[in-house]
Amino acid sequence: MLQISIMSRRRLYSVAPIIKVEPTRGLMDELMKMEVSHLVPNQPVTLHSRLESDDSFFWEAYAHYVSDAEGTVKVTRDVSVGGTYTGREPMGLIWSMTAAPGTQHGMRLRKIDVTKPYLVNISLYDGHLSHGFEAKAELASVVVERSYIAPGVTRSELEGQVVGTLFLPPGPGPFPAVLDMWGGGGGLVEYRASLLASRGFVTLALVYMAHKDLPEKKQSFSLNPKYFEDAFNTLNNHPKVARGHVAILGLSYGVSLALYMATEIKNINPSCLVCISGSHVLLNKKESEDMFGNFLIKKDRIKLADSGAMIWRNIALPITDNPEHVVEVAKIRCPLMLIVGEDDQNWPVPEATVEITKLMKTAKNAHLLTVLSYPGAGHLIEPPYSPHCRESKFKINSTQQRVILLWGGDTKAHSYAQEDSWRKILAYLEKHTVLRHQTSAAQCKL
Repeated sequence: MLQISIMSRRRLYSVAPIIKVEPTRGLMDELMKMEVSHLVPNQPVTLHSRLESDDSFFWEAYAHYVSDAEGTVKVTRDVSVGGTYTGREPMGLIWSMTAAPGTQHGMRLRKIDVTKPYLVNISLYDGHLSHGFEAKAELASVVVERSYIAPGVTRSELEGQVVGTLFLPPGPGPFPAVLDMWGGGGGLVEYRASLLASRGFVTLALVYMAHKDLPEKKQSFSLNPKYFEDAFNTLNNHPKVARGHVAILGLSYGVSLALYMATEIKNINPSCLVCISGSHVLLNKKESEDMFGNFLIKKDRIKLADSGAMIWRNIALPITDNPEHVVEVAKIRCPLMLIVGEDDQNWPVPEATVEITKLMKTAKNAHLLTVLSYPGAGHLIEPPYSPHCRESKFKINSTQQRVILLWGGDTKAHSYAQEDSWRKILAYLEKHTVLRHQTSAAQCKL
């Protein structure tokens, strides 16, 4: 009876559990600290995160914890013993998110409207749960904001000669700048550019294919050197940009374009190149050639994963030495960073990196090369804490065909690659583009 009475009084006077998150409003690349307090000692609990994407789908993650002798769980300190991730992972509730049950196959979480933050609902449940969260009573909950754009960063759309979106950090400048290019899916992708601007770089998210404001012929891509020269000069000549302090960053097919711009277009002289998950192979170096047309003639090299997703990496194997289909990396005269996912199933990036390294050694410009290679990482190496996308839908713009592509990667290893590479990208850009005497590239805070 005495034991029951003590337990009853404990329940009567106990404080309800609380989830504390710092910061509650932060940039997408900022680390969150999360702590749960006022639990019973050694209590098994589940933390569950959920957000609604800009295209109205839900994404979620969950993790199993056990409170300590003080009745607390500290996500930065404690180990998840089950869920969508395990181990000591401070940001696991973000990067391990997957599409909620019932979501159509092949979706990818991508920010469409960077001016609005993700609202992430984090809930606490008693016991170790794996499903049916909506039907369970929450012990506590909190909403946190995760943004891709900091206060004071301005966004302006460019139309006409160059199409894209320009992001300017707050302050008078002059700032270093980055020309940001995504891959062969085309369209306008802004979230990496807005995040770079939030870290002090004027950034142009450049459109070069499959966008309503481009000429009709660019719905399928053929190479037009003048367009890329105009884009670089638009950035380099901007009054808020430190002229001559412009980097080019590309992902996937954007890497081939970045290398081409730095070596083949006379009036483009970048401070450095950052190349993520790409190669020096450029199947359409001639202006009349269509990129995806060259892909399709090699469709016998496309393999299928067990899930039915297409594996494209064999299209470019073996790596060609035909000068009509590769960029001459021997001509590179600026620092070059290559970022490689060793489980890339979309493109033969590891093999291409070996070839680029060999060619640059022969040309005696290998001292300009930095390689970051990540075991277990796939093709889509994005800003940190972005949920890993192993496969997703993809539209081949020249044919309008929609397919599922396998990008590759193990979730935890891929997440590590994103976090580590982003930190090193920012440091690399600062080293090679920031004026040593200026402080105008200071990072913005929410």
